Amino acid sequence: MEYTPDEIMVVCISRQVRDGEVVAQGLATPIVAAGYLLARRTHAPNLYFSSAIGQGVCRQPAPLKLLQVESLWLDRAITTIGFVRGVADVLPSLRPMEFFRPAQVDPQGNFNNIAFGKDYRMPRLRLPGTGGIPDVTTFLDDIYLYVPRHSRLTFVPQLDFLSGLGHNKARTHGSGPQYLISDLGQFDFNGGDSERSMRLISFHQGASIKRIQAKTGFEIEIAPNVQETPPPTEEELYLLRHEIDPLHIRRLELLSGSKRRKLLREIIMHENRETRV
Repeated sequence: MEYTPDEIMVVCISRQVRDGEVVAQGLATPIVAAGYLLARRTHAPNLYFSSAIGQGVCRQPAPLKLLQVESLWLDRAITTIGFVRGVADVLPSLRPMEFFRPAQVDPQGNFNNIAFGKDYRMPRLRLPGTGGIPDVTTFLDDIYLYVPRHSRLTFVPQLDFLSGLGHNKARTHGSGPQYLISDLGQFDFNGGDSERSMRLISFHQGASIKRIQAKTGFEIEIAPNVQETPPPTEEELYLLRHEIDPLHIRRLELLSGSKRRKLLREIIMHENRETRV
């Protein structure tokens, strides 16, 4: 059965989720949201959800939407906590599983969402910012990373700025990133303590070890038992395509330029029609 890069990423994220845990998601992360929703519909029905959208904790997650997503989170929340209290008080005690999307990531899983360029006051490109990343990555054990477009711009030997703490000698709490998924493959972090480095554990259909290395800005370790990523099941694809994300909101993270604008307009038009009915 054929599937797309966004679909294999969602499925791989879903398979990392354990039943009964708290899963957290940030802003503009539909691939992660789709993965959590897929896990809930398959093997992990007892999840708690914490979201920066609406800044609350709930048992009934909001469906994937664009125009009404904030109100959906607020309507379904068990409690609304606010952003500062969330990252400073609540998340440290709940210790959730969370996926972060780095703009740059180094071999040890340290990552940057601040800016490209060495001069902070005059960067080449200002990035969206860190949010609560510097707070929570210093103590969480379940840090996971995802990269929708694998390239040498993202996978770099040295960061321009550090916003997310990886396997770093400065770490005093937490265990650093456990896993990374991109549109080309899956990775873990092999080694001991602060010396851990990124290792390829599987490559997706249509990719290869050679292609992944060419698109990575540093030498990656290859696991001895590296193999092709297990494909999605028919059930996983059906749930994702027809029930969880029939509007393909998840694909916004892989597209850019005119293709992204076109899909965005289509999603908004469809949701507007639904609202008027």
